[in-house]
Formats: sequence, structure tokens, C-alpha cells
Amino acid sequence: METGAAGQAGGGGPAAAAAAAAAAGDYWSEALKSFLDHIPVSLDGSVPDAIDSMYRSDVAGAVIVDDVRTSFGKFVDRDIGFVEFPSLVLWAIEEFDKLGSGAGDKNSDFLTSLKQHPQIAETKIAWLAKSFLWEPFFPVRSHDTLFHAMLLFSKHRRINVVPVVELMNSSVIGFVTQNAVMELLLSSSGLEWLDKIADKQLSEFRFANTTKPVSVYSDQTLADALHILSKEKIGVAVVDRKTSCLIGSIQCSDLYQLLDDSSLFRNRKTLSAEEFVKLKSKDEDISTENSSASGGQNVLSLRTGQKITAGLPVTNRKSDTLKQAMEKLTASRSSCSFIVDEHGRVEGVVTARDIISVFSPPCMDSRIDGGTFFSAAFAQTGCRVEHGQMIQNS
Repeated sequence: METGAAGQAGGGGPAAAAAAAAAAGDYWSEALKSFLDHIPVSLDGSVPDAIDSMYRSDVAGAVIVDDVRTSFGKFVDRDIGFVEFPSLVLWAIEEFDKLGSGAGDKNSDFLTSLKQHPQIAETKIAWLAKSFLWEPFFPVRSHDTLFHAMLLFSKHRRINVVPVVELMNSSVIGFVTQNAVMELLLSSSGLEWLDKIADKQLSEFRFANTTKPVSVYSDQTLADALHILSKEKIGVAVVDRKTSCLIGSIQCSDLYQLLDDSSLFRNRKTLSAEEFVKLKSKDEDISTENSSASGGQNVLSLRTGQKITAGLPVTNRKSDTLKQAMEKLTASRSSCSFIVDEHGRVEGVVTARDIISVFSPPCMDSRIDGGTFFSAAFAQTGCRVEHGQMIQNS
């Protein structure tokens, strides 16, 4: 699917379209080079060890490597999967809680508590394949188009990160995140094909009216919120029981704090969601100060250094445009924005995946309509769509 960077082509004739496509290709290549230090996780490694490795390396995910015998009789490392820090932590907490409230030493930290129980400590990464805890592994090559990554994000609901390889079956050299895709789309702000969609109000999109937010009341426990998070894998809104107003959120990106502060894990069944949100707010203030003093951050850093005012989650109104939601999400590096009314009550939620799906290319199912964005962009780069397939003009 080497069709060029169709998404950047604007108006102005073939020459302008070609120049825009070339510039987009350069930008796309640079975006792919947000390299992550290679923190491999072995199939034979245990879940607690994998959590510990990612936490110490400050990465939110890692490739899974396996030893493969080559035709020369030598063993080489082959990247075969991807596992995310939040998935491992939430699985471990769910398993730990199945052991009963009295399990573990009350003075132990998170990892020590896990290692005290063979059911968790001896679980190997390889076993996670049987329980479908591996994230789908669909790598893209560095010369693939932006559309390729967008299609993967929009059509595979469990993909949050797309690995980048030089050649298929070669080692991972970098990652593309949903946030990076939105930043690339925003770089075309001002061009007709993007603004025609991005300048629409959120109320005009189906997801703004049908996607129900997941929430807990502020007086429910952190354990309640974590249990919901493990099932839904989307930000949990924390709302005031009396006013139903949004006061915060608990997201997968917050889970590293259970290792930063052992008391959060030990007291999760008595600590309220509101108390956790307030503690998280203080941590975010410190994180933001530190991130502004330090240089660029790893694309998959656990500590995102989100700039969120007073610890509040990202929010939008239905009257806001899609572009405004995109700008807020990319600025905060958040995975979702809660849609609130004029009183601060949650009405819905928009995720990075929802936004990417709006711009995603047609898939093999020809019933899916790609919209005018594709017909214009494809035409300007010498491509067309027939029966749901992308074809390059001869």
C-alpha cells in the first residue's frame, strides 16, 4: 500500500499536491523515529518481573521477544508481540483480589505483594497469550502510509500502539501512538479536506451521542474504579454523588502511581476515588514542573507530564469542534475527553480512537464509507477506491 502521504495533499494542482505529499512523507518518517529504548520482555519472564522492568525503565509498553532458530542453527531474538504496562498491572490486581482481602503482607509494596503468591509470581508472559492479554501485534514498515496506521487503530479496538519495523519479521525500531497520528492530522489544519471534517461540532458525530461514559461516584473506593478500569480499558469518570458533576478521572496512565506510592495499593479498598484524584492532582503538578525542566519525553513514557489544570480531566462541550477536541487531547497526551454540559455533568466521552476512525481509510468491507476526505486525497495522489480496496492509478 505504497500510495504516498495522501492525507497531506491539499488544493493547488498536481505540482502542489506532489509537494505536499513529499513534505508529508518526510514528516511521517520523522514521526516514526520517536524511538523507544528497546526494553524486551521474554516469553519466559514472569508478570511481576515484566511490570518491574517497565516501571524501572519508565515505559508504558514493551515488545515480547522469542528465541527463534535460524536456518544456520543459531538462535536470534524475534519480536512477536506487544504487552502494555496497564494490562499487566490490572490483571495482577484482579488476580490478587481473588485471593481474598487478607492476602499479602500489609506492609509490603505492590511488587512484593504480587511475588508472595505463586499464582501471580509464577505466571509467565507466554501464558498471557492464552488469556488474550497480549496486545495485537500488527507492525507497520517505516515507508507505509499514515492511512495504514490509522486503519489499524480504527479497526482493531485493542491496538493502542503500532510498532514500526524496517522489514516484516525484523526487530521493532519505534512506535506510532494514537496521539502522534492526531498530531499529524492537525499539521494539515487549514487544508480543506481536513477542516471540512474537523470543523464540525462534536454533536454532529455519532460517537458523541452514543458512547456512554464509564463512571464511579466520588465516595466509591479506588478498588471499585480499578475493577471497572480492568474491564473497560477507558478512562473512568469520577463524579460527585450529590451534583453528578465531574470532579476527576482515573485512567490507565495513572497506574504507575500504585508503584510510586505503596500505600495507594494497600489502601485501595478504603481510599475513595475522590481522595485518589486529589493525590493524583498533586503528583501531576510535580510531574509537569519536572517535565518542563527536562528535555523531550519518550513516546511511551509512563509519566506523561500531562498539563491538566487543577488535576481536572480533559473535557469538551458538544458545541466544541472535533479539531478543538483533537488539540486538547494532543496537548494533554490523554486518551479521552469527557463531554460535559454547562453544569459540568458528564454526557459522553470522545476517545483518540473515535477521532482517528473519523479520518480512517476504507477497509476491505466496501459498505464502510470513507467520506469525501478520501476521494479528494486519493485523487490528488493518483489513487482511487474500488469495492473497498485502495488502487493506484496506472
